[in-house]
Amino acid sequence: MAIEQKLSLMIPGPTPVPEKVLQALSKHPIGHRSKEFQDLVESTTKNLQWLHQTQNDVLTITGSGTAAMEAGIINTLSKGDKVICGENGKFGERWVKVAKEFGLEVIKIESEWGTALNPEEFKKVLEEDNQKEIKAVIVTHSETSTGVINDLETISSYIREHNIALSIVDCVTSLGACNVPVDEWQLDVVASGSQKGYMIPPGLSFISMSQKAWEATEKSNLPKFYLNLKSYRKSLLTNSNPYTPAVNLFFALDEALKMMREEGLDNIFLRHKKHKLAISNAVKTLNLKLFADEKYLSPSITAIETGEIDAEKFRKIIKNKFDILVAGGQDHLKGKIFRVGHLGYINDRDIITVISAISKTLLDLGEITAIRAGEALVEASKFLDKD
Repeated sequence: MAIEQKLSLMIPGPTPVPEKVLQALSKHPIGHRSKEFQDLVESTTKNLQWLHQTQNDVLTITGSGTAAMEAGIINTLSKGDKVICGENGKFGERWVKVAKEFGLEVIKIESEWGTALNPEEFKKVLEEDNQKEIKAVIVTHSETSTGVINDLETISSYIREHNIALSIVDCVTSLGACNVPVDEWQLDVVASGSQKGYMIPPGLSFISMSQKAWEATEKSNLPKFYLNLKSYRKSLLTNSNPYTPAVNLFFALDEALKMMREEGLDNIFLRHKKHKLAISNAVKTLNLKLFADEKYLSPSITAIETGEIDAEKFRKIIKNKFDILVAGGQDHLKGKIFRVGHLGYINDRDIITVISAISKTLLDLGEITAIRAGEALVEASKFLDKD
């Protein structure tokens, strides 16, 4: 009798879900206008503020991270507004499309896929805006498509110096993986999604709003109904939601956030850093190249070039032989890279397992020796053994 497949998700989302969170998810639903649900909203909101390191409102929307980003844009801006969009991957490209769809005038600051956005280019454009026409800067913190993390701290400091422009930030694969101190960096709009560092299934998104962002909502004239954040803010005053939310995902969120508080922010960030370093150094030992600039490796995902090997075939072998799913390249990178997610509910065993699977596949293809495969595990262990 065949053993039931045990698929291991090593992609940037959805990410693995802890057993306790799955058990919470399976509870009987409760009324979303009940006292029990209000208590749940109160608990999750406080813990969301802790995770975001903010006193700002953090709203929960039933929808994906894209819904939260779109909400941030359409609630704070008006048709014809001038915005800067950073584009160095698939998701930066998406926000350019969203902004243009709503009639915004987009100034693109680009860098080649695999490299980080240059903060000094943002500074230059913002300083040259003498008439203060730029109303927002839209940035992807961790660019999932390439494995690059952008220097949000420096970029946000230049946005603050402009004094008028809002920061609208995609932190979908950085929040819960690395330090995003919303209040310290004075970030205005921060969007994230449940199926990433939050360790729960897809279906919820989160958006942090500063007072400056709320003031901007009073001038916004872009169309909105379900994503009208004023409705969410009003309902939050009574620990409620303006529409029927994904009740059982709130159960899961509550449990996941409690687990994160128990681990502690510093330990969460350290774990993701260790896993990033273990994988990136191991794959270099295997004679593979990192796609991203090594100075800006994302703590959430590592993109790996396969050279003459077709990356899609490589992924298929790993899935078929080891029941491990790694992500492929997008657009022009399809077949050229694969991406290993190490975000959320991932432990050292998962890291060792995926490195072993990559090593064995290369060994079977005649690309490396058994000695080199062993050396990769030794290299990874150097980082996993660190406190």
